[in-house]
Order: sequence, then structure tokens, then C-alpha cells
Amino acid sequence: MSVSIDQVFVKQFEADVHLAYQQMGTKLRSTIRSKSGVVGKSTTFQKIGKGTAGIKSRHGMVPVMNLNHTPIECTLQDYYAGDWVDALDELKINIDERRVVASAGAYALGRTTDELIIAAMATATENVGDYSTGLTKSLILDALEKLNTKDVPDDGRRFAVVGVKQWNELLGIAEFSSADYVGSDLPFITGGEVKRWLGITWLMHNGLPLSSSTHRDCFIYHASSVGHACGQEVKTDISWNGERAAHFISNSMSQGAVLIDADGIVRVKCGE
Repeated sequence: MSVSIDQVFVKQFEADVHLAYQQMGTKLRSTIRSKSGVVGKSTTFQKIGKGTAGIKSRHGMVPVMNLNHTPIECTLQDYYAGDWVDALDELKINIDERRVVASAGAYALGRTTDELIIAAMATATENVGDYSTGLTKSLILDALEKLNTKDVPDDGRRFAVVGVKQWNELLGIAEFSSADYVGSDLPFITGGEVKRWLGITWLMHNGLPLSSSTHRDCFIYHASSVGHACGQEVKTDISWNGERAAHFISNSMSQGAVLIDADGIVRVKCGE
């Protein structure tokens, strides 16, 4: 047997971890501002204010907008997910079993990524609803009114993340589930957890804040309102421990999330 066979195993395992993390590990990272390759314990996202146009006289100076820049710091944290694989068990492991272990680590890190993003969203100050009702069309329109009042761009980068019960309540809204309103992009046909309606991409997520067993927080937001920073993508390390006669498989990442612009996100308080 080649002395480098372990390196082949490591590379294959790490490739599986990356694939699982990207495909199913995190649902929210691609819906917000994300910065990779961060060096250091923190990074800064710039919140840029609105510009104002002016009139220029002939041969005069072009008016300067003097945009306001507000730096928003995002602190990174280190996370790990590991497991032991006994040496004799390795003789019995096939590629499917390796992917099971790889997926478990990737999913754990992916859930952590979403937990960071949701925690940042939970600091939003704009709210609609009072937990007395489920997710209704009226609540959704109230949230959209708040976004539109604050000139949040309707540029195809608006998202909404709701819980499982709220997703079922959406399916009870004819405008959300009927082809008469939204064409062929129907949740009943696709069977998926993502759908576009009212210029918003809707996602279902099972990790949204739940308090008092009946108070669920959902969020409608613009992609630029929340930032995610990554100092190290998901990385795998496999080391041998002689005392345990086993390999320890360690997955790690360094990431953080922060609310950038409170005007671009609305918390929807729903009764569970």
C-alpha cells in the first residue's frame, strides 16, 4: 500500500465536506453580503448613505454627493466539528459511509453559519405583528410597506425566511400558491423550500428564533442589510491517535455575521 494513501483519503474527505456544506449545509449565506478571505479577528462592512444630485452651471464644478460612510465591524469566531473513526472500522468504510461522516460535519458547520446569520438578523429593530396571529397576507404587506417607505431597493435581492408552520400558512394564501397569480413557479409543483412572490425569494428554515413555545420570529430583508465574513472556509484535518487506535477527523471554520443596515430588514412576529 502506498505511504501516501492517507493523503488521498484526506483530500477526498475534504472535498466531500466542502460539497455537502455548499449544497445543504447553509441556506442563508448566499442571500446576504458575504466576504471571504478575511485576515485577522474582524473585518469591516461599509454602510453607505444616500447621495443627493445637484445642478451644475456651465463650466461650474460638478456637485459632490459627500456620501456618508459608516463602518460596521464584524467579529469572526472559530468553530469545530469532529469525530473519531476507529482504525479497524476504516477497513469496513466505503465511500458512502465516508460521505455520511463528511456530511454530518459539514451540516453541523452549516447550521452554525445560519445560526450566526439569524442571530445578526434578530438584532433588527423594525417589527410587524405581535405574535397574536400566524403569518398572514396583512403582516407581509405591512412589512413590505416598511421596506418601501425606507426606499429599500426592489432589485430582485429581497429575501424572506420563515419557519415550517409559517411556510404552511403561506401555502394557504391563494396569491402565494395559485398559478393565477404567480404562474408556474408553484411550491406544490416544485416541492421545494424556495419560491419567488411579490419580488421576494421565500425560504423555509427550521432554526428561526422561537420564544415561549409560541412566538416565532421571521424576517423579510434585503441582501445588503446583513453581512457575513469568513476567515477560513470549511477545512478538514485528519490525525492519527495511537492510544485510541483511531483517526480523529476535525472540521473547522472561522466566520461571523453582523447587521449592517437596520432599515433593510423587518422582523415579522408570528404565533406558532
